[in-house]
Amino acid sequence: MPYRPDYAAAGPPTEEIASLPGATVLEFGAPWCGYCIAAQAAIEAALADQPQVRHLKIEDGRRRPLGRAFKVKLWPTLVFLRDGVERARVVRPTDVEALCVALAAVVDEDDARAQSPS
Repeated sequence: MPYRPDYAAAGPPTEEIASLPGATVLEFGAPWCGYCIAAQAAIEAALADQPQVRHLKIEDGRRRPLGRAFKVKLWPTLVFLRDGVERARVVRPTDVEALCVALAAVVDEDDARAQSPS
């Protein structure tokens, strides 16, 4: 699932996220947030070569249960999951490098082989 440019108004239930197979990136933020807007180019670049990574971009705010379940305090916060388990987290990324390191924590060799042409 490629980079998503728009925030979903509501995220899936926590139980559903815990059961997602493979690599998933949860991005919490808001469309009006300056930090979120500034981070988009780096996020898009990091995800560009990772089509096997599920990207869920979720609008966060008060009384939004998913952001609270992941203890999000600052935007954007990207939570990197493997089979529903958090493996890495990047808060307010400013460059691609930190995102690529976090992606490496959730993308395994089988995923990488599946994406490369034979």
